[in-house]
Amino acid sequence: MDNAKLRIKDEEVMMVEIEEVDQPRETHVIDDNEANGMVECDEGKGIDESIVGMVFDTPDDAYTFYNDYAFLHGFGIRIDTTFKHKTTKEPYRKIYVCDKEGFKWLDDNASSGIEKKRRRDVRTGCKAELRISKMKDGKWFVDSFKDTHNHDLSMTPTKVMKHRSHGKFHRTMECKSLIVQLGQAGLRPCHVKKAINGMKTSTVADITSKGKEFYGLIKHFQDKALLDNDQYFYVDLCDDGSPKNIFWADGRSRDAYTKFSDVVVFDVTYMTNKFKMHFAPFVGVNHHGQSILFGGALLENEKEETFEWLFEHFLKCMFGKYPKAIITDQDKAMGNAIKKVFPNTRHRFCAWHIKKHEQEHIKPYVSRYSDFKESYTKWVNRDTIEEFETRWEVIRDKHRLEKNCWISDMYNQRIHWAKAFLKDVFLAGMTTSGRSESINSFFDGFVNSNTMLNEFVVQYEKAVESRRVAEEDENFKTMNSRPILSSLHPIEEKAGECYTRKIFDMFKKEWTEATSNLTHETISKSTEEIKYRVGQLKVDKTYWRYVTFCFSNEVNVTCSCSKYETDGILCKHSLYVMKKRHVDTLPSRYILHRWTLNARYKVGNGRIGLEEMNNGNDVSALTLWCVRSNFTKLIEQARDSPLEIEKENRKKSITVENTSQVSCAGISQVDMMPQLSIRDPLGPTNTKGRPKTASRIKSFLEAPKKRTCSYCQGLGHYATSCSKRKADESVQEKH
Repeated sequence: MDNAKLRIKDEEVMMVEIEEVDQPRETHVIDDNEANGMVECDEGKGIDESIVGMVFDTPDDAYTFYNDYAFLHGFGIRIDTTFKHKTTKEPYRKIYVCDKEGFKWLDDNASSGIEKKRRRDVRTGCKAELRISKMKDGKWFVDSFKDTHNHDLSMTPTKVMKHRSHGKFHRTMECKSLIVQLGQAGLRPCHVKKAINGMKTSTVADITSKGKEFYGLIKHFQDKALLDNDQYFYVDLCDDGSPKNIFWADGRSRDAYTKFSDVVVFDVTYMTNKFKMHFAPFVGVNHHGQSILFGGALLENEKEETFEWLFEHFLKCMFGKYPKAIITDQDKAMGNAIKKVFPNTRHRFCAWHIKKHEQEHIKPYVSRYSDFKESYTKWVNRDTIEEFETRWEVIRDKHRLEKNCWISDMYNQRIHWAKAFLKDVFLAGMTTSGRSESINSFFDGFVNSNTMLNEFVVQYEKAVESRRVAEEDENFKTMNSRPILSSLHPIEEKAGECYTRKIFDMFKKEWTEATSNLTHETISKSTEEIKYRVGQLKVDKTYWRYVTFCFSNEVNVTCSCSKYETDGILCKHSLYVMKKRHVDTLPSRYILHRWTLNARYKVGNGRIGLEEMNNGNDVSALTLWCVRSNFTKLIEQARDSPLEIEKENRKKSITVENTSQVSCAGISQVDMMPQLSIRDPLGPTNTKGRPKTASRIKSFLEAPKKRTCSYCQGLGHYATSCSKRKADESVQEKH
């Protein structure tokens, strides 16, 4: 059964078999060469020939292999040396050695006269080692292996306890075999008992509780489906019944996606369970600029087919509605999956990851050319595609950039990160996947690396609920407070009435700068439009923006900074021109519905857009879901007053055919074999890892306010520390 699928039906009773068998679970896949080298080889039987030349996907795989080999032969290992390229800083060779290699460094304390109590030196200068090198395809191979030891090969209780803590034993028979080995090594019975006792207990627990966590996870979603008719849940199973990938989304998340699907942030750098399955949240931005979750997933790996599976079920869950834009890192497998599943979605690379790699790769050019940094910055920040391409030719020829260097590779992918190519893409003020990383950091208070699968989904919902409480608080503030205006101009008054408080604060910042710090010069004028160049007096005019104001029945203003197109809020340059042209109100076309209080969540708030109804004879899943939400609300109202049914029937005269498709809008229902055995994951999965540093580029919605000087109107300081003020005061004192 290839890729067995699991679904949950409300009416069916799930039958689960807990298999109590003595068959071991595989925790390490071994090929033929590896088997010959690790399991069945004895000392002096051609170990070098069988191990040298072995290939591993990652250095961690090689370390695991050598660690297992060392344990079976009675010694420990450690990482000795890692060789890195001078320019790229990428490792190309690693050496693992016996833990008794070398000798302890002796400090010379004779001069100070201080005698330190030293630990017993256990190193013997052992020469055993395993050396691996990186190949062109990214894999690693063993180019040297030495198995010459100058010490006794015997296992100690400490080594056994350490090995047990990593979950290497799964059978009681292995415990018995290990007892015999420890006895032959000459260990006392009390030490053997101490080393084995804990391992034996955990082994029995593993056998009797096989599948318990996964069963608890399924049962949780099954119980929740009785309360939330719009929940979606899907599991991809291995042949043996263990879960490969899990995806879920509740009804409120699906409702939020219908309103805020214009931008999605996707990131896979977080582990929140003891099996180290990748936690992959789909994150969006609500009407207050807060992070919200559209759904979550636990993934087995980060391969292209895994991402395809996830995106396909995300699309099915969200009524076949594609996100307009998605922000991710530069993972190639993820990018290929997005091209296949979301062909019309604009894909943007995370600016934080680009900045991180940029610092590493441009250093050689900066040290070689004194003006490279300035040229590179001007090229990256070009506003138009023509200027971007022209600057590229200059920087490529002048600094002799190679075709296969990192900068050339980034140029080939320019449509995914360059500002000039993304000026028409709405991103809600985001340029990084930091939204997803901030969601991950928020989960730190609820889950950790030891959280069980069934407990994880419970804690996940608690974390999501706390986010929704924060959203309700902002709704309350907007509905029960008045905006603080900086002027009495009708444009600002209209913005205060329409926007939520958080978004109005962003608008007011632009309005304040538009009415105080800007000036202009006229570029051209015709009967149809007038073009200005707008900027600050103290700023070089090369950094001023071009604003075009069209003469028509409706106000039509565009700016070269494209802030409205990317953030959904008019920029200070456009507002300045509108005020100069005596526009007396903020046009409704510049107030996005997603930034207003009308976009808040309401029970039974299923609304049908005209674009959903004008699809010919076919009825979309989103339309069916909205119709069902409306009628669910009608039924709830009818419980209180039968007269409400007649009122609602007059309002809602929509009749929908092909109702057999309605199952696509509700909980994902798939067939489940009644006698299918399920298991927990076989073991921890490999991951790219979460960044150790949490620093990232913040969006305009969450960036801290810059300090403004009341004396010189400059940014970054106050009047008390203003250098211009101090200089003026000193001049006055001299006079």
